[in-house]
Amino acid sequence: MLSSVKGKSVIVTGGSKGIGRGIARVFAREGANVAIASRGDAAAAVACDEIEQEGGGTAYHVPCDVSDWDSVRSMVESVAARSGGVDVLCANAGAFPQTKIVDMDPSEWDQVLATNLKSAFLCVKACIPHFDNAKKGRVVLTSSITGPVTGFPGWSHYGASKSGQLGFLKTAAMELARYGTTINAVMPGNIYTEGLQDLGEEYLKTMAASIPLKRLGDVEDIGHAALFFASDEAGYITGQQIVVDGGQIIPESLEAIEEI
Repeated sequence: MLSSVKGKSVIVTGGSKGIGRGIARVFAREGANVAIASRGDAAAAVACDEIEQEGGGTAYHVPCDVSDWDSVRSMVESVAARSGGVDVLCANAGAFPQTKIVDMDPSEWDQVLATNLKSAFLCVKACIPHFDNAKKGRVVLTSSITGPVTGFPGWSHYGASKSGQLGFLKTAAMELARYGTTINAVMPGNIYTEGLQDLGEEYLKTMAASIPLKRLGDVEDIGHAALFFASDEAGYITGQQIVVDGGQIIPESLEAIEEI
């Protein structure tokens, strides 16, 4: 049991829904004080209520536009003032509109990279003074298999942003080491979130059929991986990434899946 996050101050960007909500729930269950940083008040309120009812740690909402430096800096300072610092940053916020290159307006490209990639840089930068003050810290990025490992039509901008996060990760690991801080990334595969609910049961079955474990991942599967990276037990791991995908990227063909 990774109990070393109990009482820690944790920021989860994009924590009001999807994978972020699962990460926030897992950390709070282990006794952390979780700040959900997002633009949506209603969804964040629901997520915070859910966490509070479950017990363990606490959760509260801090409004933030993760692509804006002033907003990010204000959010981090608010969390630090309330919780006595920042121990863990889970940079999870992301956007994934599906638009093929031929149809994509350049502004959509900019928006996705700002939300997914620039935000990771901004949040890490804003937390450095608090990591420096404590002489320790943890950063966990939510990347993806899409981009670094696989591709899918319509997600060129998303894939580029997720690959970019891993490039940022390597240098950030060296620069953050002086503050006693580690930074690692979780790379989810197909995870069941609110965004998949409208795709239909048949589509979800098809997705699951391409995964060796024959099921979509749960948001808490990603939360548990993030929890490990944030723990004291993972204190000698930095600049690394872990794929959490039920084996999705392993089969070389559909025939390989049929042989299982």
